[in-house]
Amino acid sequence: MELRTVVKDKFFIVIRGKSRKGFSRGCIGRVEAETQRGELMGLLYCGGSNAGSPKSGGMVRREDTYPLTRHQAQLLLFISSISKRLELLCNPQLFAAICELSQDDLVVVKYKKGHLPGLVKNLMKIGRKENKDDLHMLGFEVEPVDYGSNLSSKKAAPLPLFSAADILQVVPSYSNPLGLHLKDGQCGSLNEKAVTRINSMPTMRSRPRQLSENHREQTVIRTQSLSTSHMTLEVGSMVEVVSNSGITVYGVIRWLGTPGGKTGEWAGIELEYDVNGCSDGKYGGQRYFTCKGARALFVPVMKCSPDSRFFSSTGKETSKSTEMPPVPPFEESEDYAPPISESEALSLLVGRMKGIQGHINSCYLDTTLFSLFSSSVTLDNIYQKPADTEQPVTCTLRKIVNRLRRHGFVPAESVMNFRKQLGCDTFQTDEKDPEEFISVFFQKVLCMEPLLKLRSRGERSEGAYTFQIFLEKEQIGQIPSVQQLLDTSCLSGDLKFEEMPSLLMVHMPRFGNKYKMFSHIIPSTELDITDLLYNSPRECFICGHLAEHECVQCLPDHKLQPGRVKQYCTTCNTQVHTHPSRQGHSPKALTVPDDVASHSSVPRHMMKLFAVLCIRTSHYVSFIKYGPDPHSWLFFDSMADRCGDDQQGYNIPEIRVCPELGDFLSQPEEQLARADPTQTPELVCRLLCDSYMFLYQNPANSLSKPNHQEP
Repeated sequence: MELRTVVKDKFFIVIRGKSRKGFSRGCIGRVEAETQRGELMGLLYCGGSNAGSPKSGGMVRREDTYPLTRHQAQLLLFISSISKRLELLCNPQLFAAICELSQDDLVVVKYKKGHLPGLVKNLMKIGRKENKDDLHMLGFEVEPVDYGSNLSSKKAAPLPLFSAADILQVVPSYSNPLGLHLKDGQCGSLNEKAVTRINSMPTMRSRPRQLSENHREQTVIRTQSLSTSHMTLEVGSMVEVVSNSGITVYGVIRWLGTPGGKTGEWAGIELEYDVNGCSDGKYGGQRYFTCKGARALFVPVMKCSPDSRFFSSTGKETSKSTEMPPVPPFEESEDYAPPISESEALSLLVGRMKGIQGHINSCYLDTTLFSLFSSSVTLDNIYQKPADTEQPVTCTLRKIVNRLRRHGFVPAESVMNFRKQLGCDTFQTDEKDPEEFISVFFQKVLCMEPLLKLRSRGERSEGAYTFQIFLEKEQIGQIPSVQQLLDTSCLSGDLKFEEMPSLLMVHMPRFGNKYKMFSHIIPSTELDITDLLYNSPRECFICGHLAEHECVQCLPDHKLQPGRVKQYCTTCNTQVHTHPSRQGHSPKALTVPDDVASHSSVPRHMMKLFAVLCIRTSHYVSFIKYGPDPHSWLFFDSMADRCGDDQQGYNIPEIRVCPELGDFLSQPEEQLARADPTQTPELVCRLLCDSYMFLYQNPANSLSKPNHQEP
């Protein structure tokens, strides 16, 4: 084996591949030589107490590594958790900003039990360097800052030490006007390792530490410009607010109005990170919107200005950062990635650049994939087929789902590869509807048997992938529930489900963004399809005994709970239809299984709501139930914002928490029917007005059967 030497100080991290002698995933090494076959031979740095001294390494394939500078290697080495190293590496924009930090830069760090902004004061060398090959670890001393107040006065207390993984955000273009200075002297020990201070921050830009006259003039000009800039602000605008202490915070306007006890127009802003003293969307005991705790800031609109990171002082978008930041290679593990758990969903998913990134009319596909695979296992067996039967599109889908569930973000490039494999060029460019994508993907690409088996008028069953609601508007109330729509559609069309489906996607009576039959639709968190199953025992609507007759004409009867399926035992059927208003009805006999006793209890067959697709002005978004808690709802938009213009730039996907939807849906059914949708919170109203397709799953049978499997 012929080796060739390489330039010293060439470091790497192992990002994938099976563990080999010497190196495993997450290990950091220094290249000593390289073989002609593209394998690297290097020294291994373990981290922890032995971080400084390398071990004899081994061989690793170049394609299983990601190159690092010395500075990057030192920062990652101080992160003891392998998973957190790789997680930071998969956020290249943040990691690059951390690598360029300088004194008095503003960052947001994990601090005690929450998040806190702070000023970087010192870059710390950790460990002893006794040999030439030893490598110091690097950490940051950060002085916490409370929003709206001066810096902590506890000067004698040692500053906390943070690793790069503890830094959640670097606030760009921040210049501290408070004149804070770098401390002199040596630092104590850290876990019995030698800690020495770097007197200056190498390879990093310097920062002004004094408030110059020029800066004061700029501040005055900026303050004056607020009176004009705020006029263009609206809900959804990205803004910044400068506190009395000079700290700038960034966020998105979620509410505009006048809160109780105040005058003039105020803005409710969802900040990018937790800030002490902020709320979860309440002000003065009144809720105006909902977000994560300690992120809601309420200020007069006059104190807001457009986010300077994206807009210049003239109000025009800057050309800065219009290219999508590079994404490090993702480990394409064959291991099954389970759905995101309720306990991990908020930390993994909530925020900007989360979920699936949209690109060129892809919102119909982004929202469908996110809804089906982020927190549900209903269709997981699609991409778990045996290798000999797997198609390339199945492999691509598995990569998308695994990436979403492990890292919370899928770049547009990955989705475009998937779109190219759907068999039709229009999927790469044109606007589509979710049901068109579902039909092509399941039927023509994956060759799956239909998810639904529907029997009409007792004839043989026919297959379908989604259920389209068909009815006359006069058959039902002005604001129906999904349960009422499904019952009415099935009975008026004389349709029955031949078997309990594992997945039921109910398409509302609307067509794209041009027509919708109902202005609002109330979600049913559970669908009872017991009375919609063919040849299945049902109970009498009146007495609860075994039903033997069904009457479609009784469905809208206001004296018999309108909108609910009506089936009766023989005795109740006779009594109900003796009423003069029902004597013209034509009840139909039901097929009753022979082995069911007339007084036996009938089990209910329920399906649970786990996602809702919505459309407004040709743009699809979705609401996802990510756990059993009634308030565990998320709102996903694959194109919530954009950096750059249509020719140059990229879309910014965003996921927001939506517990207010859980509050609304937890009300009794009678109260929901009387609710005024226009008085509900913003996102709740959006779901009620724009709902397009409701997704339900059978908790008892979560996996559908592809064609290659035996039933």
